[in-house]
Amino acid sequence: MTQQNLEELYNLVKQRKENPIDGSYTDYLFKKGLDKILKKVGEETTEVIVAAKNSDPAELQYETADLLYHLIVLLVECDLPFEKIKEELGSRVGQMSQFKDRAPIKKL
Repeated sequence: MTQQNLEELYNLVKQRKENPIDGSYTDYLFKKGLDKILKKVGEETTEVIVAAKNSDPAELQYETADLLYHLIVLLVECDLPFEKIKEELGSRVGQMSQFKDRAPIKKL
């Protein structure tokens, strides 16, 4: 089975925005604009939650892929490079949460 990483997907979606393929779903989303893209992100988020609550791994896999795709479309629409997301995630590596209700770490 073919696999695709998120950076490859981002680059493909960006390419599709720059060189639209008339009639494609990606082109449809970009033509409809930010409000439509945001609506789809919201819908897909809800579907991921429902799939997780239903304890159906196949449904969760499918809906998560949909959500990630629509998030990537949103990033491209907002001209936020994928590199910036990777940088943000990298800046969090090894950081402890600031939540006060977290139990203290016990030393062994």
